[in-house]
Amino acid sequence: MNTDFIISCESTTDIEYSYFERREIPVLFYKYTLDGKEYEDNMGRDADSLKFFYEKISQNILPTTSQINEFSYLEFFEGLLHKNKPVLHIAFGSGMTPSVTNAVNAAKKVNEKVGEERIIVIDSRCSCGGYGLLVVMAYEMLKNGKSLEETKNQILDLSLKVQHQFFSTDMKYFRRSGRVSGATATVASILGICPIMHLNYDGKIIAYDKVRGKKKALKRTLEEMIAHAENGTDYSGLCYINHSNCYGDALTLKKDIEAVFKNLKGKVVIRDIGNIVASHCGPGTIALFYVGDVRSEV
Repeated sequence: MNTDFIISCESTTDIEYSYFERREIPVLFYKYTLDGKEYEDNMGRDADSLKFFYEKISQNILPTTSQINEFSYLEFFEGLLHKNKPVLHIAFGSGMTPSVTNAVNAAKKVNEKVGEERIIVIDSRCSCGGYGLLVVMAYEMLKNGKSLEETKNQILDLSLKVQHQFFSTDMKYFRRSGRVSGATATVASILGICPIMHLNYDGKIIAYDKVRGKKKALKRTLEEMIAHAENGTDYSGLCYINHSNCYGDALTLKKDIEAVFKNLKGKVVIRDIGNIVASHCGPGTIALFYVGDVRSEV
């Protein structure tokens, strides 16, 4: 069994780049365009990047993103061949972007070129901190001696169990990106309602309930974790909170979680939502990620 392999991923894990750099995990960066200029997804490499990003948004200068094309994946995968190890590439979820199809096609071409299966691509069906959580678990499997096949199979299973629970106080960005319907966003804005959202089995955003106001949205987010976390309130696994320019709300949620989930005391990690995901959700989004039961199909 091959226990000597490489894990690679894309920048939309929304974990700081230094984590991957220290562990020699190759990262392929998404790009976005803002005010006519193209930028690379920052991943915390420039402390002022998100400040600049939100300043532009506040001026109604809105970012656009695009998928990673097949040529970029080809360059990335071919650049890993010199390491003479197979690569398990965990791709940004297909529910968020069709990029994974380009990754699969590029891997097929590289494998045909070298005459063996050197690049394996799997669809994470995850986004943001949930995607990051999945990659971190894959790295821990590699570090603990799991084979490539074992890691791939376990990650495919876990990808359906990484819960993505989130809400936003401003739905216009979700509407603009087509992530939720115009009707949902309009009603939310008019009535001051926070739609309660998650990623479903296929990794697509579903607005499945609604509450009035941020306090109730935070409360509902905690209730959902109690209902779905692995081992209930005894959950002791990874738990991430990502936010888009609303750290205070993230800190409130962290404290609420740690008051209920005693095994997580001091273990809940707060991070920023990165440039790419924030381009679609805008400011005011709180997202919670943990391992739980298999995600709903709706």
